[in-house]
Amino acid sequence: MKIGVIGAGKWGLALAYALAEKNEVFITSRTPRDLDNFITLEEILEFEYLVIAIPAQQISSWLEEYFVFSGQKVLVAAKGIEASTGRFLNEIYSKYIPQENISFLSGPSFATEVMKSLPTALVVNSVNESLSEQFASFFPSFIKAYTSTDVVGAEVAGAYKNVIAIAAGICEGLGLGKNAAASLISRGLVEMHRFGKVYGAKDESFIGLSGSGDLFLTASSTMSRNFRVGLGLAQGKSQEEILTELGEVAEGIGTTYALYDIAKQKDLYLPIAQEVYALLEGKDPHISLRDLLSS
Repeated sequence: MKIGVIGAGKWGLALAYALAEKNEVFITSRTPRDLDNFITLEEILEFEYLVIAIPAQQISSWLEEYFVFSGQKVLVAAKGIEASTGRFLNEIYSKYIPQENISFLSGPSFATEVMKSLPTALVVNSVNESLSEQFASFFPSFIKAYTSTDVVGAEVAGAYKNVIAIAAGICEGLGLGKNAAASLISRGLVEMHRFGKVYGAKDESFIGLSGSGDLFLTASSTMSRNFRVGLGLAQGKSQEEILTELGEVAEGIGTTYALYDIAKQKDLYLPIAQEVYALLEGKDPHISLRDLLSS
């Protein structure tokens, strides 16, 4: 199958590498890159199957400016909630692509390990089950791809786990120990599940790959950009300093701001997300810890 990957960051490159085992894969990005099979966006938009790996905070403007729907089948490979509007990715994409033509990728997956062909399990989520099965069949032998119809559950879990990963990085940076880390991550799972239920997400999404699987991975390793954001906050660095050092997008930052606004609007109890927001705004980590333990 001929597949076009849009977005040549680490995750876009990793997916292009993985999908190339069984398919003819081409890639594009806003900035021309010296890559095999790099072609123009105009050429890629003519493909039937597309994988879009553009960060959540950039996708709305990109779709408005560049995307033209002509029947393409799309796999969204980003995770996050738009900070400026609180919209989920499926809400953003719905303006441009019919539900039956779009699916969303979730599950625990570091790009570096995918590029090494290490065993990985993912979930393709869509209201169109045949589309999920189509995209799942494109993945290579080292990736087990499951399918699900719970798009909202996958989206909530995929976005929220990045916020918990920031909190876990703070926990690690403050030297609070493994007991505290385990408690934080497990309470984070409860918090994201509670949030997801407000939007009608299914319970099984939070105990499977999309939820606990992705959370445990992202909230326990320095390979996670969001975890490294937390380490920086624990050291008293500003988010500007941290992002400069990372040199990459950390989706958990924008998602934290979105969750903070949603919690205020809907009067939701999201203590971990709200403390991460306060830390991003400059709150002392030790004071934040005290407040979180007493909440």
